[in-house]
Amino acid sequence: MVVEDIPAVLDVELQSFTIPWPKEAFEREIVMNQYAHYYVAECEGVLVGYCGMWVVYDQVQITNIAVLPAFRGKGFGAELLGFVIGKAREYGGTVLSLEVRVSNTAAMTLYKKFGLQPGGIRKQYYTDNQEDALVMWVNL
Repeated sequence: MVVEDIPAVLDVELQSFTIPWPKEAFEREIVMNQYAHYYVAECEGVLVGYCGMWVVYDQVQITNIAVLPAFRGKGFGAELLGFVIGKAREYGGTVLSLEVRVSNTAAMTLYKKFGLQPGGIRKQYYTDNQEDALVMWVNL
């Protein structure tokens, strides 16, 4: 992801999350955060998804992953997640984790395909509706 991708990433955010990240958050991540790595997925020149991660020593945290609703169920999320997991290994990551809404069974199914397992609950993690987050992780 580069700064020029941010407008299209914001469109993915708005269509995917009830509390989307603001433009400034992505700018900070790309320009200032030495631990952040963000990637986009494109289809015929259209940005259809993105994924971000922080790599701190050997610990990798997926910050966010999203695909435009019209492109879901077509393998873009799996391809993007697989790519990011490969990058995490390249950067020396040994453990990868993420949080997912407990109601998001589709995402959990995808994550389980990549070996992520439930590791705990973050109570009332999401501020829009106080939904719990399931922490999932995998050894890389």
